[in-house]
Amino acid sequence: MASIRKTRTASGAWAVQVVRYVNRRVVVLKHVGSAHDPAGVEALMVQARRWYEAQPQGTLFPAQEPALLLEGTEFLGAWHTLTHTVLRQVAGHCGFHALDEPMLLDLVIMRLVDPTSKLRALQLLQERFGIHHARRTFYRGLTRMAALKERAQEIAVAYAKDALGDGLHLVLYDVTTLYFETFEADELRVPGFSKDNMAQQPQVVVGLLVTREGFPLGFEVFPGNTFEGKTMLPVLDAFIAKHNVHTPTVVADAAMLSQKLLKEVTRRKMSYIVAARLAGSAQAVVEQVSTALGQQDGRIIRLSGPHGDMVCSFSLKRYRKDKRTLEKALEKARQLVDRGEPGKRSRFVKAMKKEGYELDQDRIKRAQLLLGVKGYCTNIPEAQLDNASVIARYHDLWHVEKAFRMAKSDLATRPIFHFDQTAIRVHLLICFIALAMGRAIELRTGRSLRQTVDALWAVTDARLHHHLTGRTAFIRSPMPDTTRKILAALGLSY
Repeated sequence: MASIRKTRTASGAWAVQVVRYVNRRVVVLKHVGSAHDPAGVEALMVQARRWYEAQPQGTLFPAQEPALLLEGTEFLGAWHTLTHTVLRQVAGHCGFHALDEPMLLDLVIMRLVDPTSKLRALQLLQERFGIHHARRTFYRGLTRMAALKERAQEIAVAYAKDALGDGLHLVLYDVTTLYFETFEADELRVPGFSKDNMAQQPQVVVGLLVTREGFPLGFEVFPGNTFEGKTMLPVLDAFIAKHNVHTPTVVADAAMLSQKLLKEVTRRKMSYIVAARLAGSAQAVVEQVSTALGQQDGRIIRLSGPHGDMVCSFSLKRYRKDKRTLEKALEKARQLVDRGEPGKRSRFVKAMKKEGYELDQDRIKRAQLLLGVKGYCTNIPEAQLDNASVIARYHDLWHVEKAFRMAKSDLATRPIFHFDQTAIRVHLLICFIALAMGRAIELRTGRSLRQTVDALWAVTDARLHHHLTGRTAFIRSPMPDTTRKILAALGLSY
């Protein structure tokens, strides 16, 4: 007679099999699967029973079993064990299990699933996964968790090198601002130029370094009134020193461009690609660029400039967009001049020598010459990196912008509700690890983080408690095909 058995595998999982004993030997009729968690084992047991009942020899289990299971049984709710198990395994795949801080990783998982306050996250961990962490343990562990920042960044860099095969010869850098839900400032939380249009709120400036694929490598926090151009070198110096990276190429936007900064980058034997501020260039340079490009779609030129070489390109699509934008700006400028108002809201209005205001014809001419033109500054010789590749490398910056969008939307990095600096740094560390795990999931599955989390969340484990036996059983809901595909892409067994 056949039976269903559970047996330990070499990996420590429980394997569920339908077996028959023949001459004191075990004959496996059906290997159903293996799982690490009780809910997964219970689901495999159900599959094993269904398989056996479908066989011609009949069933080992009485037909009235469902009635016996339900009698005296209480439904305790549903857990999302699969979601937690998979995200824990992703953390292990990335190497973050080496942090050896279970509460930190559980808070990262909650940040991926349902970003909320830390105390609310601890409550949801209990309700949705059956995982308990005491609140006092969180507060007592803040200093210990904050000290894991450098180790977490080392793990992220190792993953980028080993799993993603990135030699870190090209890194992308950008900054953003994160505001606080308070009006009280201190030496770190300071009002400044806000990218979230929250100029009255205290904020911090966060510099983020990512790979060309958008995988985060490191971050640093600065006071909220720090000019973003002053953040790049400290982040790069620390990154190079800690991770033994030689002569990387850094890509950044126009806000990083200053002669002093780029001289320092070159002195440190680093290469750079940054956007050029053509509108602020001399009129002769603008006319030279415009003449050389000749408004030919796709044409690229390279000129020697004060910040290394300047690569300029012309795009007909960009020309049409820039022209519409310029026409709207000029219409606004004309209205201001007609009303005799100052041009603070328009760069094309200037004060007349005696009184009143007029259109700034020099600026208008310069803007017209630059329609459809985009410039890039680099110290990389053309023999080493051609013009088209310079432009392509700069356009990779959208990966940093996407990382910030993911952090601010999917991970709800801001507003920040903490006031203690250690708690603020722990919050940003949680968001950094979550961002790394989220990007790793996207790169492996080809799906967005939200799509993956929603697919995992669709699988629940019902908890049924039998009062007579005192036993709690778990019944897993059917797994959608989308979830199966995601697990297969992640290399996980279901």
